[in-house]
Amino acid sequence: MAETEFDVIVIGSGPGGYVAAIRAAQLGLKTACVESRETLGGTCLNVGCIPSKALLHASELFEEANHGTLAKWGVKVGQVELDLDAMHGGRKEAVSGLTKGIEFLFKKNEVTWLKGLGRFTAKDRLDVAGTEYSAKNFVIATGSSVTPLPGVAIDQERIVDSTGALELPKVPGHLVVIGGGVIGLELGSVWKRLGARVTVVEYLDQILPGMDGEVRKEANKIFKKQGFEFRLSTKVTGAEMSGDGVRLSVEPSAGGAAETIEADVVLVSIGRRPNTDGLGLEAAGLQVNTRGQIEVDHDFRTAIPGIYAIGDVTPGPMLAHKAEDEGVAVAEILAGQVGIVNHDVIPSVVYTFPEIAGVGLTEEQAKAHGEIKVGKFPMMANSRAKTNRETDGFVKIVADARSDRVLGVWIIASVAGTMIAQAAQAMEFGATSEDIAYTCHAHPTHSEAVKEAAMAVTGKPIHV
Repeated sequence: MAETEFDVIVIGSGPGGYVAAIRAAQLGLKTACVESRETLGGTCLNVGCIPSKALLHASELFEEANHGTLAKWGVKVGQVELDLDAMHGGRKEAVSGLTKGIEFLFKKNEVTWLKGLGRFTAKDRLDVAGTEYSAKNFVIATGSSVTPLPGVAIDQERIVDSTGALELPKVPGHLVVIGGGVIGLELGSVWKRLGARVTVVEYLDQILPGMDGEVRKEANKIFKKQGFEFRLSTKVTGAEMSGDGVRLSVEPSAGGAAETIEADVVLVSIGRRPNTDGLGLEAAGLQVNTRGQIEVDHDFRTAIPGIYAIGDVTPGPMLAHKAEDEGVAVAEILAGQVGIVNHDVIPSVVYTFPEIAGVGLTEEQAKAHGEIKVGKFPMMANSRAKTNRETDGFVKIVADARSDRVLGVWIIASVAGTMIAQAAQAMEFGATSEDIAYTCHAHPTHSEAVKEAAMAVTGKPIHV
C-alpha cells in the first residue's frame, strides 16, 4: 500500500474517532485518523468533558474550604483565597496529559495522524491539507459543536459558549446561563461555587429535559437550595452590550410581556449540532437529515458503501461514552468481526453536586409501554451518605410489573455517576429488580442504596 492508501481513515479524533482508530489498528488494519486541532481528543478532551470536570472538582474543594464545611470535620483552615490562574493551570495540565496520552497511543498502535481538515473529493477519496488520500473504508466521527441562539451573538468575552466559560479570567458578578441542560448546570455550578450569582433561563417548564420527571423536580429543589436562580418557561429574544455587561431580553415561552435581565457574562448553552459542514459530503454522495445528522444502519453504515459514521454526527444522545462504544464496534465490523452497541442502555450523567445519573427508560416512558413497578430509596437513609453528610437525593428503579425486568434506573447522589455503572451492567444482562436486591453489596457504600431501591420495587426495603 502507498503512504496515501489505508484500510481505514477515521475523520475526527474525539472519543469516538480516536477509539475507532486505535481499535482498527489493533485488529491489523492500516489506519489513519484526520484531526485539524494541534492536539488529539476532540471537544471532549480539549474543551469539554475533561476540563469541565477539572474545574468542577477544583471549585468543590474551594467551596468546602471557603464555606466552613471542613470545620465540621475538625479541619480548621484560615483565610481562604481563590487563585483562579492556578485553577486554570490545573485544568490545562489535565487536558495536556490526556491529549498527549492519545498521541502516545497512536504511536504505540501505529495509527497515522493526518493533520488538517478532511474533505471528501469522491466516495473513496479524501483531501487533507492539499494531499489526497484513499481508503477502503471511511469512518466519519467529527462530533458536534455549540448550537447558536439567534439574537445572541457569542464573542467569547461577555457572551460565551461552553469553551469560553472554561476560560473566564475572573469570576463574574452575575452569570446568566441560557439553557437548563447538563452543560449549563455544570458550568453554572463551577462559577456559582467560586462566588458568582447564577441565573438559569430555560425555555421549558423544568430543567434537565429528557430525564425522569421526579429527578428533574428534585434537582430543581436542590439547586435552588444551593442558591441558583431559575427562570423557567422563559425564552431569550435578544442581547445587547450594556456598559461592561450584557442586557438580555426575555419573555414567557408561551408569550407575554418582555423584560430585561442584566448580566456580567452570558453563557449560551442550548444544545449541540452535528459537525458536517465542510466535509464535502455531496462529493461522496451523502446527504444529512433535517437535523443535520448522518443516518446510519445498525452496523453504522451510511447510504454510501464504504462510508460509516459514529458519535454525535449520527442520531441519538450526544455522549462521549456512546461514541467510544460505537468506535470499538465499527472497527470490529470493519475487521470482519461482530460489533454491537446496545443503544437502550446508554447511561447519562450530570456532574453537578450531587451528581445526577440515569440509564434506560424514565418512569413516564416506561408507563407508556405498559404496567410498571417503581422502587425508591432516599440517600438520607444510606449509612455512607449520612456519615459523609451527602444526604441529598435518591435511587429510583423502574421495573416491568410482570417480568420484574429493570427498565430504568435514576439516581441523585454525590457519586451517582459511578453508581450508575452497576445499573447499566445489570440491565445489559437483563437483570430483574430481584437480581439486584439479592446481590450482596459491600457495607458501608453509597451503592447499597441501589440494592435497597431494588428491594423497594416489591415493597421490602430494610432501612426505611
